[in-house]
Amino acid sequence: MYSKHFGLREAPFSITPDTSYFFTSPHSQEALNTLLVAAKSGEGFIKITGEVGTGKTLLCRKFIATIGPDFVTAYIPNPYLEPRTLMLALADELEVPMEKDVDQHQLLKSITNRLMDLAREGKQVLLLLDEAQAIPTESLEALRLLTNLETEKRKLLQIVLFGQPELNQHLQANSIRQLAQRITFHYHLGPLSRDDIEYYIAHRLRVAGYTGGRLFNRAAISRLYQASGGIPRLVNIMANKSLMLCFGEGKQQVTRHHVNLAASDTVTSQQRARWPWMAAGVSLLIAACGLTWALTK
Repeated sequence: MYSKHFGLREAPFSITPDTSYFFTSPHSQEALNTLLVAAKSGEGFIKITGEVGTGKTLLCRKFIATIGPDFVTAYIPNPYLEPRTLMLALADELEVPMEKDVDQHQLLKSITNRLMDLAREGKQVLLLLDEAQAIPTESLEALRLLTNLETEKRKLLQIVLFGQPELNQHLQANSIRQLAQRITFHYHLGPLSRDDIEYYIAHRLRVAGYTGGRLFNRAAISRLYQASGGIPRLVNIMANKSLMLCFGEGKQQVTRHHVNLAASDTVTSQQRARWPWMAAGVSLLIAACGLTWALTK
């Protein structure tokens, strides 16, 4: 809607994980480095935690794109699966041919044979589980048993868990204490700092094709930081709404005023209650955006 107005090729603040927009903040770069070093070690489990919206899925996709040809990756985005279904999902990711009604013994044997074949080819297999805090305890234990498979040199399967902080409590269960002891690398993704957000906004605008001067003024950046708490997903949502509001007013620079309106339409109800007039303002200005867009088509 507003791309042409600001000289953009595309909307820069989509919340869809797109590796071309991966921002190397200190946290994200350290997390990626941790993953790369851990993967090359070939040992144990790897755990990446972070609050909702801190970029775990984007980090996972960037890691897959970076890891190199010596690795085979199996990615399961929703591991809320009982053990057998999780094993079937892994077999599918590894392209293991399966009979329709394969029994548990044959399923594990086929996965093991596939892992052995890949090891003979010099490939290292990584199973990446997103939203890992949702994995049932029995399924975690089944995964631990799979990591017992090894050659004389290394494990046949390495597992990377991406999850919210609740994953830490989940792993404290006495029944899976052996798994927790095998987590050899761990990193927690924190929020962006105020300075990070300034660079983050500039980076995403640049990737989207922006070549002009400062589009978000300093006060707008500071307000984005305050309202988002440094959570990238919230920054994206509010930055996108701010651009819509700015476009609706026919302006060329986003100000604190625009971010205030966007925040009132995004953040908690408690904060919204403090600025009831802003919520109405957002609706009116977004409607104005639509009118402006319609008139310029």
